[in-house]
Amino acid sequence: MTDVTRIAMWSGPRNISTALMRSFESRDDSVVVDEPFYAFFLHSTGLDHPVSKEILASQPTDWREVANAMTGAVRGGAKVFYQKQMAHHLLPEMERDWMRGLTHAFLIREPREMLSSYDVKREKATVEDLGFKQQVDLYNWLLEELGAAPPIIDSKDVLTNPGQMLHDLCLELGIGYQPSMLSWEPGPRTTDGVWAEHWYDAVLGSTGFRPYKAKDVQLSPELEKVAAEAQPYYEFLKDRRIQL
Repeated sequence: MTDVTRIAMWSGPRNISTALMRSFESRDDSVVVDEPFYAFFLHSTGLDHPVSKEILASQPTDWREVANAMTGAVRGGAKVFYQKQMAHHLLPEMERDWMRGLTHAFLIREPREMLSSYDVKREKATVEDLGFKQQVDLYNWLLEELGAAPPIIDSKDVLTNPGQMLHDLCLELGIGYQPSMLSWEPGPRTTDGVWAEHWYDAVLGSTGFRPYKAKDVQLSPELEKVAAEAQPYYEFLKDRRIQL
């Protein structure tokens, strides 16, 4: 299993994380997993998310069991194991030794745009829900413990020039770029989490990355405060991203 590249792509919610998962699933050498720590996160926090009951029934709630699966056998002899991971699922009780065998990368998005999309699906959000703080903490840990900074991509850059950004990302990850990563068949996948019906409406109808369009974002005063709190973390990561 030493020849398998295990990519942990850490993102926040309401990003292009599912489209990016589709992109990697379109490769001829890859298998993917969708937010494997979601049930653990809900079980540990007691939070009530859409279809929580179904999520808790669909995945292990012990983070150690999930971590073992992320570092264990890979189905079908795949050479790339792409893990769509949510940074806010990283809770304090999780140890990190299991992460040493993974190739890490970060996906970020401008906080106000993220919150505008998040607000449509859930009524409230905190800075912890967005995952920026957790990404910065993990970035610093990876740099200190593994001696290498993980590559960072911004969703705006990906949507502006997906071919170039995916090429550069693959180079940083140590795998070859494949043009097949730019398109996929519409509809659900067996690899989608049970939450797909609630969250994935845009991706289920997509066949590729949709061009970036600036949004006229209008947030409540409460969400503007959350965006302002998240902004310094975002800027830290943005300054270190792969640039076009």
